[in-house]
Amino acid sequence: MTVVPPPVTMRPPEPDAAPASSPMLRRAAAAAAPARPLVRVTQPDLMRRAILERTRGRLVLAAFGFAGLFGAVALKLAMATVLNPAEPRRAAVLSRPPAPPAEAPVSRATVTDRNGEILAVSLPLTALYANPRQIENPGEVADRLRRVLPQLDRERLVQRLSGDRQFAYIARALTPREVAQVNALGVPGLHFEEAERRYFPQGRTAAHIIGGVDVDGNGIAGVERFHDERLRTRASEPLRLSLDIRVQLALRDAVQRGITEFNGIGGAGVVMDVQTGEVLAMVSLPDYDANDVGAATADQRFNRVTVGVYEPGSTFKLLTAAMALDYGTVQPWGGYDASRPIRVGRHEINDFRGKNRWLALPEILAYSSNLASAHMAAAVGVTRHREFMQRMGMTSRLRIEIPETALPLVPGQRTWRELNTMTIGFGHGISVTPLHVATAGATIVNGGILRQPTILWQPPGTEREGVRVLSERTSDLMRRFMRLVVTDGSGRSAEVPGYFVGGKTGTAQKTGPRGGYLENKRIAAFVGAFPMHAPRYAVYVMVDEPKPNARSQGYATAGWVAAPAAGLVIQRIGPILGMLPEPSTPEIQRALAAPMNGRGIPGIAAPTTTPAPRPAARPAAQPAAPRPATPPAAATPQREAGLAPR
Repeated sequence: MTVVPPPVTMRPPEPDAAPASSPMLRRAAAAAAPARPLVRVTQPDLMRRAILERTRGRLVLAAFGFAGLFGAVALKLAMATVLNPAEPRRAAVLSRPPAPPAEAPVSRATVTDRNGEILAVSLPLTALYANPRQIENPGEVADRLRRVLPQLDRERLVQRLSGDRQFAYIARALTPREVAQVNALGVPGLHFEEAERRYFPQGRTAAHIIGGVDVDGNGIAGVERFHDERLRTRASEPLRLSLDIRVQLALRDAVQRGITEFNGIGGAGVVMDVQTGEVLAMVSLPDYDANDVGAATADQRFNRVTVGVYEPGSTFKLLTAAMALDYGTVQPWGGYDASRPIRVGRHEINDFRGKNRWLALPEILAYSSNLASAHMAAAVGVTRHREFMQRMGMTSRLRIEIPETALPLVPGQRTWRELNTMTIGFGHGISVTPLHVATAGATIVNGGILRQPTILWQPPGTEREGVRVLSERTSDLMRRFMRLVVTDGSGRSAEVPGYFVGGKTGTAQKTGPRGGYLENKRIAAFVGAFPMHAPRYAVYVMVDEPKPNARSQGYATAGWVAAPAAGLVIQRIGPILGMLPEPSTPEIQRALAAPMNGRGIPGIAAPTTTPAPRPAARPAAQPAAPRPATPPAAATPQREAGLAPR
């Protein structure tokens, strides 16, 4: 039987009882409480609890981190879309031009025209080469490569992939797509290397001037060869030429039209600043694509402007007249008899559709008289004539910044006789380049200062060194007479209203390789300048071997062929060069006044009496009957002078 203890009744504490927190009270309460079972906690339990606590702390930290991250993103989105919209700033950024990409370094400088248009530039590219020692099956590899690069020749490719060499170029210019396709072939022994390629954006437009480079990037012709070291050592500095690509295109088009219309085999053209000697345009046709020099023929690579030497024909009468005026052997109102042929030995000099009378100096040029020009040159004398030709640079190579220049063909000092002087007086028996003729034309009209032509740009205001070869008086008179040639003479078709063009036509038969003249093979040329009251630019146009057509009434002389082409050039390049047509003012009329008889020129005194027609001068060389030299430079005068000089 279980005895149940009586219940414990809790009494209120006495006033003098001890506090509840006293030890006595705690012991009494412990004695009265029922006994609890003991719980045993092991070491693994403690470790597990510690791990759980650490994990719980890490989760809390990660939660706070993600909450902060998403909060920042939400805040940024709110600022960008609500508080501070970014669309205006985006529009401002888009309105600004993008920054130019960084250019890859190249080993050769860029070549530009005077306005900054690129004529030659080096572009970085990727080249493909092979190590033949690592190629197991050259034929199979060649077939696989040709599926990517079909332009490669299989036989040559197999040859390059074979052998005991360690290096062989396969292709020097690969596009990024071709690089990826070749790389995808996975052929051992094929490798890539960084290289560069010379590119000519203007193609054939200025090919003879720019020249070209070989496969290794070395200059082989033109400006690229002449300035090869400068282009390689100063690659970061563009080389600025005097060319104006707009003028170059206009000149090329005009010369090509002349060739096409008269079925010529070629042509040439030059535009030059008469004060500085800068060449603004130089054209030789046919030409070639500068990016593919290997495909050009020998005739296409031939530069007719600086390498081709031709008899200048009647354009040389400008030099004869300037020489006679400068030496004082003729006056503007003076002249020579052109009524009878000149016979020297078995040779005879005639005029083409001559006036058969005494001609004043302006008439000699306007009507292009061979007879009067021969008399005029003979009056100067052989010695002084040869010295004048030397002073004008007609016996030496021109110093221009391209290597392809030719030496004129002239009689030797011992063989230069009076017959040579007479024939050279109207442009035969001497062969010079078109650039020689253009330079002489610029010298005659610019005040008489000979400056070597240059292909390099000259800063405005630059005073280039020159040599005075003519007096200012002679230059002024020649400008007036050249204007007469266009207004009343053989150069009428070169006239352009408002530009006051002056010049001289010239037609000459071509010489053969063994001397003598070729039948029906001519050079038709025009050299002039504009505006003649204040000359700024000289123009030269030549067509090689023109053929008559119905429009020219059966003629192929310079007045029909070259003069219209020169007029077209001036008409097109005048506005390009900032020159607008001018009205004919009294000041301009006084500056160009020159009647055909040479009288009444402002500032030039003329005799008060009219000179009687003068008899034909007896050629001093007639008794001697000299034998002409056999080389083309000293070839005998034309048998039919009428075919040549206009």
